[in-house]
Amino acid sequence: MHKRIGILGGLSPESTIAYYEHITRTYATEYGDFSYPEILIYSVNFQQYVDWQKLGKWAESAQAMSDALRALHRAGADFGLISTNTMHMVFDEVQARVDMPLLSIVETTALAICKAGVKTVGLLGTVFTMRESFFRDGLKRAGIDVLVPSEGDQLQINHVIYHELCRGEIREESRRAIRQVIDGLGHSGAQGVVLGCTELPLLIRSEDCELPLFDTTVLHAQRALEYATSAEPELR
Repeated sequence: MHKRIGILGGLSPESTIAYYEHITRTYATEYGDFSYPEILIYSVNFQQYVDWQKLGKWAESAQAMSDALRALHRAGADFGLISTNTMHMVFDEVQARVDMPLLSIVETTALAICKAGVKTVGLLGTVFTMRESFFRDGLKRAGIDVLVPSEGDQLQINHVIYHELCRGEIREESRRAIRQVIDGLGHSGAQGVVLGCTELPLLIRSEDCELPLFDTTVLHAQRALEYATSAEPELR
């Protein structure tokens, strides 16, 4: 019997769809049937979280996410995941308040980078993911050096995420601009690039750059599928 997955979604809807599609379609491809794990999704009010981010109200975000994940647990979820990178800033606080294991996107990404033998990565994401230390610290604990774009490039990437990708808009000029940022990170020593926003893979693909990409959405969703279908009782 598969473990039931609880997804805290809506942050944004575009990435939530990607999680659901990856888990269900990958299972069907790998196993040849449609007995994929049951998935519960709690889709939150995204605007509320955007407002909290702008005001630096991370405690409010942590409380709301904890409430949502507890609701998923009561509904039958065996473990949970937060389908966004930025809100992992308060991952530890949320996990401490929820009585089911949560799957960390930062830890999952670090495992994949180490497996690939990459020592230095460029990190792209929202301004919060690039400026704050939670993601960089998680990678550094795994022995991975992290480079981030300039402040101007960070603001440009953030604009693309919130004003285009979260609305389902894909613009070729934005793809070119972010490819230039990736090229710059490569020239600075990055051996790979972390797409540290669950919307960025909608815009940047492996064929768009020479450096290997670490798609946090796919890595997170794949680990959720593997854990849900394994006999492993606890997350490691």
